Parts: sequence; C-alpha cells; structure tokens
Amino acid sequence: MADPTSGENLLYLTDEQLRQGIEAMFFAYRGFTADPDRILSDLAYGRAHHRAVHFINRAPGTTVNNLLAILGVTKQSLNRVLRSLIEDGLVQSRVGSSDKRERHLYLTDAGRALEQRLSDAQRARMRTAYRAAGPQAVAGFRQVLEAMMDADMRRRYLALKESGS
Repeated sequence: MADPTSGENLLYLTDEQLRQGIEAMFFAYRGFTADPDRILSDLAYGRAHHRAVHFINRAPGTTVNNLLAILGVTKQSLNRVLRSLIEDGLVQSRVGSSDKRERHLYLTDAGRALEQRLSDAQRARMRTAYRAAGPQAVAGFRQVLEAMMDADMRRRYLALKESGS
C-alpha cells in the first residue's frame, strides 16, 4: 500500500479530500484576515482598503489602471476606496509625467505605517504556520497556490515577485 503522504497519491484525491482542502482554505482565510480586519474596523475600512494599501506599497507609483487589473474590481469600487484613503492622508495620487491622464499612487508615511501594522499581523500568523509545517510544506503550499491562479493572475503575481522585495 502506498504512503498516503506521498506525491503519488495526490494525483488521485477523492471528492472528500478536495472538500476538506476547500474548507481548510475557507477557515485559513478567515484566520489570515481576522487580525487585519480588527485593525481596519477601527478605521472604518474594509478588505478592499487593505488590498489597495498592500499593492500600492508593493509597487509604489503603480497606476490606477494597474491596480484595477491586480484587484479585479470595478473602477467605481476602486475610486471609492482610493478617495477615502487619499482623504484620510494614507495615499497620495500624482499625475503622470509622460501621460497626464494617468494617476500614480504612493503611500504616505501614515499609509506605510498602516500597511506595516496590517502586514505584521499577517506575517506573524504565516510565520507561525510555516514553522509548524516545515520547509517542504511551505514550498508545496506555494506551488499549490500558484497552480490555482489563472494565467493572467499568475503573470501579475510573478511580475510582482520579480519586481523586488
């Protein structure tokens, strides 16, 4: 009988095993977002604000159109989020130097401080989980996540990964 933890058996997952994986992702996501959600609720912000702040931090000067593509939200929804972040002094919008129609986004010092608080909470949770799971599980988990991305999202993810830090 084959070892149930071998990669060979992973090719033949039952519907029940897949359901368990789906449910584990749902509950893990709840845990992953719980700490930032508490921080955001004090500011009357939601997860869309968190995602915007995260990706603006990852790519300072990113355009609104690029952020729209990464987040996969409507322009109206993103504008509502950006308006509140700009009004609250967390994000700065600058007109493009080569194309005046473009708006480039940057975090202010206050925006970077908020991003740091949110990321610190998530890094602590991930660090604990990664340590408990071990290096092989970490690499396997990342492989699974990357394999779940559609081609466009994987391309954007890899571009972010290659852009540095």
